Amino acid sequence: MLSVKDKELIRDSWESLGKNKAPHGVVMFSRLFELDPELLSLFNYSTNCGSKQDCLSSPEFLDHVTKVMLVIDAAVSHLDDLHSLEEFLLNLGKKHQAVGVSTQSFAVVGEALLYMLQCSLGQAYTAPLRQAWLNMYSIVVSAMSRGWAKNGKDKAD
Repeated sequence: MLSVKDKELIRDSWESLGKNKAPHGVVMFSRLFELDPELLSLFNYSTNCGSKQDCLSSPEFLDHVTKVMLVIDAAVSHLDDLHSLEEFLLNLGKKHQAVGVSTQSFAVVGEALLYMLQCSLGQAYTAPLRQAWLNMYSIVVSAMSRGWAKNGKDKAD
């Protein structure tokens, strides 16, 4: 569960990143590829994502970054009722399972998200803020993991 303070910290920090979140998403994915270079292989667009730089400059990839930031934005916008996003997050988990993303990668994405927040917020990035984001991210990942597992089970049946 998220406390009132968690919600306040998350909302304020997210808002402080400004309206255009794509540059923050690029920082996040840049860190993601440093943490797990194997994830580059999941981004097979018409542009070759053979290197981190090729991928980060690809218009198709930047579109994906924007979508990821919109998902985070939706979660932040629904902090008072994250369960209202359940079906959306289940489907997102299914899509990630279908393209070969492992549930272990969700943890790496979380690390990259925290890194981006730390870089973007500087001294405003505190231990309570980090914990608030971890709390929210764990709720999101839990729903996505259920969708991921259901999709895998459905394929096995």
